[in-house]
Amino acid sequence: LSIEIKKKNKLKMFIIALSFAYFSKALTGTYMKSSITQIERRFDLSSTRVGLIDGSFEMGNLLFLAVVSHFGAQLHRPRLIAAGCLLMAVGALLTGLTHFFMGFYKYDTVIQVLQNSNVSIPASTSKLYICFWYPHCIPVCCSWLCLSGCERESSSYMWIYVFLGNALRGIGETPVTPLGISYVDDFAKAENSPFYIACLQTITLLGPMFGFLLGSYCAKLYVDIGYVDIESITITPKDSRWVGAWWLGFLVSSSLLLVSSIPFWFLPRSLPKQGHETDKPTDPPSLILVGAESAQNSNQTIKLTEIAKGFLPSLKRLLGTPAYFLLLCASILKFNSFIGLLTFKAKYMEQQFGQSASRANFLIGVLNLPAVAVGIFLGGLLMRRYKLSVVSGAQLSFATSFMGYLLLLLQFGTKCDNRPVAGLTVSYNGTQSVSYNVEMLFSDCNRDCSCSPDEWDPVCSDSGITYVSPCMAGCLNSSGRGKNTVFHNCSCVSTSYPPGSSMSVRLGQCPHAKDCSRSFTSYMAVSVLSSFINSLGATPGYMVIIRSVCITPDLKSLALGIQTLVTRTLGGIPAPVYFGALIDSTCLKWSIKKCGGRGACRIYDSNMYRIVFLGLITCLSGTSYFFMIAVIVLLKRQFWKADRETELQQPRAAKESGIMWCTVSLSKNKH
Repeated sequence: LSIEIKKKNKLKMFIIALSFAYFSKALTGTYMKSSITQIERRFDLSSTRVGLIDGSFEMGNLLFLAVVSHFGAQLHRPRLIAAGCLLMAVGALLTGLTHFFMGFYKYDTVIQVLQNSNVSIPASTSKLYICFWYPHCIPVCCSWLCLSGCERESSSYMWIYVFLGNALRGIGETPVTPLGISYVDDFAKAENSPFYIACLQTITLLGPMFGFLLGSYCAKLYVDIGYVDIESITITPKDSRWVGAWWLGFLVSSSLLLVSSIPFWFLPRSLPKQGHETDKPTDPPSLILVGAESAQNSNQTIKLTEIAKGFLPSLKRLLGTPAYFLLLCASILKFNSFIGLLTFKAKYMEQQFGQSASRANFLIGVLNLPAVAVGIFLGGLLMRRYKLSVVSGAQLSFATSFMGYLLLLLQFGTKCDNRPVAGLTVSYNGTQSVSYNVEMLFSDCNRDCSCSPDEWDPVCSDSGITYVSPCMAGCLNSSGRGKNTVFHNCSCVSTSYPPGSSMSVRLGQCPHAKDCSRSFTSYMAVSVLSSFINSLGATPGYMVIIRSVCITPDLKSLALGIQTLVTRTLGGIPAPVYFGALIDSTCLKWSIKKCGGRGACRIYDSNMYRIVFLGLITCLSGTSYFFMIAVIVLLKRQFWKADRETELQQPRAAKESGIMWCTVSLSKNKH
């Protein structure tokens, strides 16, 4: 009896282990999204290249998805899942260990050079003062201080290891979902299987929430925490040069994935079917069929042409179904919009509203994702409570999605104006202007200072105007140390401030205006409400694909597989890249690498950023609604024809039965 109980409990053990694996992989995936900004700054990359790194997961996943899905059922599925979790752990570990191959993070700042050189700066030697303050100094002025930075550029291509680690994680993820779900469905009771799968999906939703919270915590910590004196750091988490401990979260998630792989090594290949009296493990139907075929064709191998003979006609039938094809087009556009939003949402909150990466990730984790989870649950509840048909489910999915789209349009009005930065967003006398021209950084007040236009070490004046560097502000001397450094006698400050006022500036960028906090509150309220309403239609939309879109039952598995494959290929891979490229087009000031070349962006034109980012999302989503409307029209027409045929068949059947009754009656009377 105890042996029988142990065998039956192994399915529950498998479900618990699979739930933890789902949680771990979802946590790691969302942590990668939350670390995009940190990786961009640490490796001095553009948003386009960071988008390519983010898309490497889908590349690795799609590379092996078809192979694993086809051959996985013929092998030991729990051990394949264990190997997948182990490979994901190795990928996350490789991504995190890249930090230790690079050395300490160095950012350009005048404070470090001043404190390291212990030089007092006379007010009358502005060129000497520039050379002592800036690493990229003028060789004529002080060639003995100018070091060759190219020797320290060995870490320029270290981002490739992050790319490979993320791709490895994508490869490892391939067996977890399809083989895990099929294992549960093969050995659970038919009535229990949906409940188990629902539990898996619910637990999976916790992963993204904890992933963003972990990202929030790590973004607070300095990248070289434990190795440098935090008091010597002159930048804050809101600074565009700040890099959090992005690597720490990957080490944590790698440990979780490693632990999640352990139980699967000890689970059997097959289990007794729930509800069966026999203790003998039952092979799943897929294995029985495979065994029968292999017994009959032991000396033959399956040729690709034979597989293609059955696959290509099925694919042609599927894509030839108008409703399915239109729904597939809508799914591609919506998935592109979703991936672009999810990847760069935290960065948008940083650049548009001046939030730190830590706070942006925290708010997404505790506000947006719970709203999505509740919406998905209520959407499924509505489907069950009112027993919605396919057409009603499609209409509900469209209605909720369109309401979320209208709320998204409201986000165009929740904005913060550009921060006033002299020479970039405003002129030196304070008038509004946005410029991409390097010459605009110079003015009569700083033209004789021999400043480098490549530097970014912002200082803030009492007037609220930010200057790119103390040199660009025309400052001559300083007082204080570290973050408390104050620069005095800044000639450019007097051009935008009343005479007789303070001509000093303090380290750091000026904050946004006070009314920006109100705009951010409105943005978050609209964002959370939009996430909730959009997710209400997620379950009905998924059921439209499962139940039909006018496809026969034998094509449903292929329909779901093609939908996943196409949306991830045409959405998951390109979307982060072209979203990043458009975001890069709004950059006002780039960092310059020590050996030349463009690095990470330091400041964006926030108005253009908002228009480009939200405009692309609304354009993709808006276009998808034309396809969704066409799907609803086709479904209505199909079901109207089906109902019409049923109505016509009923009178005909009644008439035929009436004739038969009359014939029988006459024959009885005759006898």
